[in-house]
Amino acid sequence: MDNSIDTEKSDRLITEKERQQLLAELHTRLFWVGEKIPHVVMIKGKEYKLHDRIWSLINREYISDSEKQEIEKYIALLKDEEKIYELDLKTKEMTLEEAKKLSDETAGLLRAIMDLREIKEGVSKEKEKNFHELFSAQRTEEIRRWLSFLKDIDKT
Repeated sequence: MDNSIDTEKSDRLITEKERQQLLAELHTRLFWVGEKIPHVVMIKGKEYKLHDRIWSLINREYISDSEKQEIEKYIALLKDEEKIYELDLKTKEMTLEEAKKLSDETAGLLRAIMDLREIKEGVSKEKEKNFHELFSAQRTEEIRRWLSFLKDIDKT
């Protein structure tokens, strides 16, 4: 493939249609599917190890009141940063490549906000419990079907 064409595509400025498409994708219902929570986020000159902190909170059996306050602080900081990213995506002149990168970073922040809200509300623990219950029930049913199948084979 011709490298000059690739360079031309990555250097050209984003069109208004492409910009609107990226913004619309951020507001779809399942925008977060496949999005990764950023490992580190710089907000107002301070570095936050976001991925590790969310992971540690998800794996806690109990979330204390002070941790819930910390989660609220993270959510507020991330919302502010997400608004800045989205405004930049709406208004700044940039290449398509830069816009896609910014869109991905924005989606990662939105994913982190969503996960933090679920942790604070206890939704993630409830989802995990429901998953294990469903998985266990499905395994039990699968074992019953296999036993029935084996009994039927033995009869023949």
